[in-house]
Amino acid sequence: MSGSLVAMATDSSGSSVVVTVRLAAGKDVSVIAALIRELAVFEKLEHACEVTDSKLESSLWNLPPFQGPTVLMLEVGGSRSEEDQHEQEEKDLNLQQQSFEEVVRELKLSSPIADPDAASFRSTADERRIVAGFVLFFPNYSTFLAKGGFYVEDLYVRKPYRGRGLGTILLKTVVQQAVRLGAGRVEWCVLDWNVDAIKFYQGLGASLLPEWRICRLTGKALESCSL
Repeated sequence: MSGSLVAMATDSSGSSVVVTVRLAAGKDVSVIAALIRELAVFEKLEHACEVTDSKLESSLWNLPPFQGPTVLMLEVGGSRSEEDQHEQEEKDLNLQQQSFEEVVRELKLSSPIADPDAASFRSTADERRIVAGFVLFFPNYSTFLAKGGFYVEDLYVRKPYRGRGLGTILLKTVVQQAVRLGAGRVEWCVLDWNVDAIKFYQGLGASLLPEWRICRLTGKALESCSL
């Protein structure tokens, strides 16, 4: 895949790609760092982004998935041959007693996806797939509900893949896992100028809470506030 991602033909009226959401592992660290830097540029916050591979390696995988920071990779490509489907069914059986089952969906496209940076975002799990985005979240707790939940720190879909339903699959995967684990809520923040994201979240049924404001201590302010 030199410069574009060629969709797999399904019928005369359109084409489709296979979308996979999987747990990230240590070998994904460089791609995750690249995605975070892209997100920082998109949010006009690149001046505040200090991410490095080594910082991620030392902090992301200290706890089991869903007990600490957890990353899911959103990948596009590959195929769903009978052999692939059989392998997936075996994986699903083996994972039933584990913490997470990969999500695999076939997504119909209205037009092919052109990704000029595909070579830089090849999946470490399957070289036929390209990383289209990621979500990073971690557990929190609601005293009012007396239940745990998830806070989504970052949800990012790369530009060539936006507007195709991939963000919905990614966020719903987090929600599905929260429901499976008996969580009370999933929450996140959105920048007030990101109108498209706000409409997207509202379309999923999320409530925006304008009466709340984020309070943050970081850097020198964090150090000077400590006892």
